[in-house]
Formats: sequence, C-alpha cells, structure tokens
Amino acid sequence: MNKIIAFTLLFFTSTISFSQTNKSKSADTIKPFVLGVIDEIQSKELGEKRILNIYLPDGYKPEDMTKYPVIYLLDGSADEDFIHIAGLVQFNSFEWINQVPKSIVVGIATVDRRRDFTFPTTIEKDQKRFATSGHSDKFIAFIEKELQPFIDKKYKTNDSKTIIGQSLGGLLETEILLKKPTLFNKYVIVSPSIWWNNGSILKLDSAIFQESFNQKTAIYIAVGKEGLTPTEIPRVMEVDANLLAEKIKASKSKNIKVYFDYFPLENHGTILHPAVSNSFKFFYPIKEKE
Repeated sequence: MNKIIAFTLLFFTSTISFSQTNKSKSADTIKPFVLGVIDEIQSKELGEKRILNIYLPDGYKPEDMTKYPVIYLLDGSADEDFIHIAGLVQFNSFEWINQVPKSIVVGIATVDRRRDFTFPTTIEKDQKRFATSGHSDKFIAFIEKELQPFIDKKYKTNDSKTIIGQSLGGLLETEILLKKPTLFNKYVIVSPSIWWNNGSILKLDSAIFQESFNQKTAIYIAVGKEGLTPTEIPRVMEVDANLLAEKIKASKSKNIKVYFDYFPLENHGTILHPAVSNSFKFFYPIKEKE
C-alpha cells in the first residue's frame, strides 16, 4: 500500500514538474514581434511632444554608409495607417518584387487632425463644428523646421522625401505642394478634402506652375467612388480631385509629373491601401527587360 502511495505521489510530482518546465520553456520562446521603433520629438512650433512610429528597412545599420529614402505618413499612429503602409513598403522592397527601394517610413501619430491639417475657413458653420481647426501653418512649420531636420540628423536618409495622406491629410499635402513644394519630391494625395472652405485651395497660385520651377516633383492623386462632400454647397469628391489634377497638369514646368487614379470599387474608407500600392508603380516604374 505504501508503495502505491509513493508511486502515485512520484507520478503527480513528475507531472507537475514537467508541466512547469514546459510552461517555462514556452514562456522563454515567446518574444515581441518588432515592426519598428517608437521615437518622439518635442515641438516648439506645436507646443507639444509628438510620437513618431518609424519603420527601418531590413539591413538598416546606423554605422553603414547606405542612405535611404524617407516616406512621411500622416495619420501614422499604430491604430491608424502606420502598420499597413509600412507593410506595403516592406513588401514592395522585397528582392523578388523590387518595386520600391528600401525606405524608412516615418508615421506621424495623430493628435488633432482638424487642427493640424486645415487652414482657416470662412464658413461659419465649419468654424463652430470644428472649433480647433485652422492651424495647418504651425504643422507645416513643424515638418519643415523640426521634423525633417530631426529625421535627417538621427537616421540614414537621402534626398528622396515622400509624403502620404488621405482626406484632410490630402488637403494638407495639397497646401504643402502649393505653398512649400520643395519640402517633398513625391506626393501621394488620396481623396483630398478639397471641399474645405468651399474649395478655396483650388484658387491658389504656386511656384510649381511656373516654367522656372526646377525641382523634379511627382504627384499621385487618387479618389474612390465617394460622392457628395459634407458641405452646404454641394461638391463631389471625385470632381474636386480631378480638378486638382487638371490644375497641376497645366503647369508650365517640365519638372512636374502628375498622375490621376480613379478607383470606382473603393470608398473613402478603403481607398488608401490600394492607392498607395498603385502610387509606387507610378513613382518607380519597372523597366521591362529587352
């Protein structure tokens, strides 16, 4: 009887010990999946600290001489567009795809997009509805005077700078393109909210329309089947995006290249991913082998 009891105790002790060892081994094998790094910058222009989600390409080493293009992403929080856009960049830079050069992605985490992405409006209802709006000038100054110098100093960057944004982000990009065109040389403008302030941005003049504009700049504009805008005076998203494209196409500069893309099967919520994928084909056309 004592032998049976001793054997039973030994069995349960061994089982518990084996189970604990397995749990320990299992815990040891679980590691975090790292997509990039989280950095931050204290902005004097905005009067606040901003979070940056940064994807560094495979093989990136601070000590190497290799320098990389930078893709700046508006709405770049982890729960916004950073993960799927970084994934697109990674996929398109695989050796067997080779559509896009290995690039750094800088996702600018959102704080208040209505404040940061819009210029002042004269529409009283919008002034009341969007009380914090109208401070894109500060955000553009942040990009120009603080963010780009910060990234260029801390990371291995070259002169290629792309910006990606949608909706109000597309509006901000359009403002940058027209007012500060040399901040970027590639623009991915998706479903831009041209309706803001009743489309006044379409009336802006710009250096990019002049023959003397000498920076090679590629602009990709995309829109889905999105319909009427949230304005008292009816506007149509597709029409506004097309008007912007036509305005840019009329530039006298030979250094401006623009492509308009229409996605009839996509809406305002689904268009960004396929549009960014298509923009890479426009920016980096693959030459067919002879």
